[in-house]
Amino acid sequence: MADEKDIDLTNDRPVYVIGGGPGGLAAAAALREQGVRAVVLEKSESVGASWRRHYDRLHLHTTRRLSALPGLPMPRSFGRWVSRDDVVRYLEKYAEFHELEIVPGVEVSRIEPAGSDWVLHATGGRRLTGSAVVVATGYNHTPRLPEWPGSDAYTGELLHAGEYRNAAPYRGKDVLVVGVGNTGAEIAVDLVEGGASRVRIAVRTIPHIVRRSTAGWPAQRTGILARRLPVRMVDRAAAVMCRISVPDLAEHGLPRPDTGLYSRVKEGAVPIQDVGLIDAVRTGKVEPVAALDSFESGKAVLADGTRISPDVVIAATGYRRALEGLVGHLGILDERGKPLTHGGRTLAQTPGLYFTGFTNPISGMFREMTIDARKIAKSLAKSLAKG
Repeated sequence: MADEKDIDLTNDRPVYVIGGGPGGLAAAAALREQGVRAVVLEKSESVGASWRRHYDRLHLHTTRRLSALPGLPMPRSFGRWVSRDDVVRYLEKYAEFHELEIVPGVEVSRIEPAGSDWVLHATGGRRLTGSAVVVATGYNHTPRLPEWPGSDAYTGELLHAGEYRNAAPYRGKDVLVVGVGNTGAEIAVDLVEGGASRVRIAVRTIPHIVRRSTAGWPAQRTGILARRLPVRMVDRAAAVMCRISVPDLAEHGLPRPDTGLYSRVKEGAVPIQDVGLIDAVRTGKVEPVAALDSFESGKAVLADGTRISPDVVIAATGYRRALEGLVGHLGILDERGKPLTHGGRTLAQTPGLYFTGFTNPISGMFREMTIDARKIAKSLAKSLAKG
């Protein structure tokens, strides 16, 4: 990892990569392979900062073989489903193996065009000039905690899932998990296994649930194939597969969704990969309940009018990309704050500005960031050769 004083950040014109997570490291390595100098600016003191903050039991839902970044396989010793700690170890080794230039402790607050170059406004009043910029600040950047009416008067513990590490502090407690995505589902199971006295999960939209692997075939490979097929065809096939492999949990409060699986993916909602939720719901250890609407007199008020009194509420309510301050003034974000382009494509009004890691594909985020990295590197190398 480079020290800031060893790199002349103001006079050189490298490609700047903002973010030292998997997307940023992959892009930097792919650029290096193309002979393009890339400097990674990471606001924390180490690579993979967001992975270091994830809950303890987290494993990749994608296979080791299909999750490696460009130029370095993941060790077989990591197993098929790679743990959080091993992901961190891999990212550290990846930066070392590719001899990436990484400057820690530098946060970029704004990017502006300057002729054919880009100026980055960074920590300490720095103005860094680069020939191009790759934004890789991460899909899970800023926790999104809804402003539920009455939450300020709630006397129990209210926290975002990003603050959750393990079940130990909640042993013997009544916990409500809000949100039934992959994070909420896995935290709910972790709480049950960790000794919480009662675990309920608040459901606003009925999720699709798939087996992480069926007869040795990982759901990720199905996701890769699905991206090449028409949405309606995938919806129909997924409905058949789910009926075969996933039991009907309607009598336990979690009916089958009435929308297509891939149609939902196209709207930005990936299915839950089961790591224990099905059995936990079927055995009554995790109780699905209506969505959380508000708090009143110290109680949680659900959408169906039910009032419950959990000791703890864990909001698995997702994250914001938080790109508005960085690039919002450039007119390249959609209504949800996501970049209008990603990978090797740039917009006509912002040539030389690339994005990676802001999609949540059914085929696996690490895999897609690898594909993005190679496309970005080829596009940039070609563009710089012309320039």
